[in-house]
Amino acid sequence: MEPRSSGLQRLVREVAKFGAVGGAGVLVNLGVFNLVRHVSDLPVVRASIIATIVAIVFNYVGFRYWTYRDRDKSGRTKELTLFLLFSAIGLVIENGVLFLATYGFGWDSPLQSNIFKFVGIGVATLFRFWSYRTWVFRALPAAREAESILAAEAHHPAPKKPTSKQHVP
Repeated sequence: MEPRSSGLQRLVREVAKFGAVGGAGVLVNLGVFNLVRHVSDLPVVRASIIATIVAIVFNYVGFRYWTYRDRDKSGRTKELTLFLLFSAIGLVIENGVLFLATYGFGWDSPLQSNIFKFVGIGVATLFRFWSYRTWVFRALPAAREAESILAAEAHHPAPKKPTSKQHVP
């Protein structure tokens, strides 16, 4: 198997696991959002922020212990700090879309709120995937080194060594 295809397979598996945790997180997010809106009189964006925070906690557990369980665990405080920082930026992106739809355009029916909450989650997810894999759940140094060696060998294969049966002048 070519190193490039194994790297692509790893990326596909990572995206699938990220998507599975993220998909469950979307369900948690939308479920909590609608529950809070149904049982309280909180404004739509405040209800959304509460739901987003619950989903962030859910997602951290899923990402750390399933999607990225093989990644470096040595700097847990730094990891959690970065996760919360990038999650907070994602929260602003996600709820900024909902805020703009609700207060900028007046689209505030329950259906419209759910649509724009979902759109906001989608936009924020692109940012979160990039930031989590780049900064939060980093590959172990040995794995990064192995990947770079495999990539270099793919471009410049090592010459074959003669076997004992071949005549070497």
